[in-house]
Amino acid sequence: MTQRLNEYGQPVGFPVDGWTPPPLPPRTVLEGRYCQLEPLDAGRHAVQLHEANSLEPDSRGWTYMGYGPFATEADYRTWVEAQSGRDDPRFYAIIDRSSGKAGGMASYMRIDPANGCIEVGGIKLTPLVSRKPAMTEAMHLMMKNAFALGYRRYEWKCDALNLPSRAAAQRFGFSFEGIFLQAVIYKNRNRDTAWFSITDREWPAIRAAHERWLAPENFDARGRQKTSLSALTAPLLRARD
Repeated sequence: MTQRLNEYGQPVGFPVDGWTPPPLPPRTVLEGRYCQLEPLDAGRHAVQLHEANSLEPDSRGWTYMGYGPFATEADYRTWVEAQSGRDDPRFYAIIDRSSGKAGGMASYMRIDPANGCIEVGGIKLTPLVSRKPAMTEAMHLMMKNAFALGYRRYEWKCDALNLPSRAAAQRFGFSFEGIFLQAVIYKNRNRDTAWFSITDREWPAIRAAHERWLAPENFDARGRQKTSLSALTAPLLRARD
C-alpha cells in the first residue's frame, strides 16, 4: 500500500470517511449449528456452569483467569449474578446443542464503539465444549456478530505465559501484535500481556476459513476433522508469535 502524506509531507493513516460508531452488542441469542450463545443469566446458567466446571479434575483451568475458582455453587452464583447485568464485560453462556447444557462462557470486553474496537475475553471452558466444534463455533459467532455490527478491530489478549491461549488465538485467525510488559496485576502476580487482533479487512478471508472448517463435510463419521482450522488460517496471519 502506498504511504499517504499530508500537506507537510508527513506520513498519515488511511482515511476513515463517514465513520459511525457501532452500537454495543445487543443482548440477543447467537445461533449456530453446534452451539448457541445466550446472554449470561444466573437463573438459567449458574447451576449448569458450576456442574460443568466440577467435571474438571483440578483447578488448572482457572490459573490464567481473572476470576475464580469458586469453592461452592453459591459463590459461583453470586459472581454470575454480578456479571449478568453488566455492559462491559458482556458475558455469554456457551450452550452445547448436543447436550442442551451450558458448558462454557465468553465475553465481549473493553468495548470501544468510538474507535470500533472490541475484545473477546473471560473465556472459561469445561469438558462439555472444550476441544469440540461447539467451542470453535462460539468464537466464530461472537466474531461474526462484532464485525456485522460495524466494529473494525477484534482483539484477543492473554497472559503471555498462557501458551495454550496464544496458540488458540492464532488458530482462530488472530495475528500476533506483541507483548506489553507488566500490563496487569491479577491474583497478586504480574501479567505480561500478549496482544492479538483481526481487522475488518482481514475478516472476510478468516470468516471463509471458519465456515469451511465448521462445514459438516469437514468431519468424518466419527466426528474427526479432515482439515485443521490452523491449516486454513495460518496463511492469513500478518504475524505469528
